[in-house]
Amino acid sequence: MSQDLILKIKVIPKSSRTEMAGEMADGALKVRVAAPPEKGKANAELCAFLAKHYGVPRHCVSIISGETSPLKRVRVRR
Repeated sequence: MSQDLILKIKVIPKSSRTEMAGEMADGALKVRVAAPPEKGKANAELCAFLAKHYGVPRHCVSIISGETSPLKRVRVRR
């Protein structure tokens, strides 16, 4: 039986590298991504990073809301 994780994430694009950067006061995770915020590049890199971090295939990570915003809700299927 799988259980989905729903994560609140603040994305910081165009960073020097892709990494977890801590937690905000409201509980949202901060994630730095090296990709620029254009044509979905930062979103794709975020999803690939989270898939690797949680040990799931890339297709198990999807953005629920915030496609064009730095604040996102992401589902990780486990």
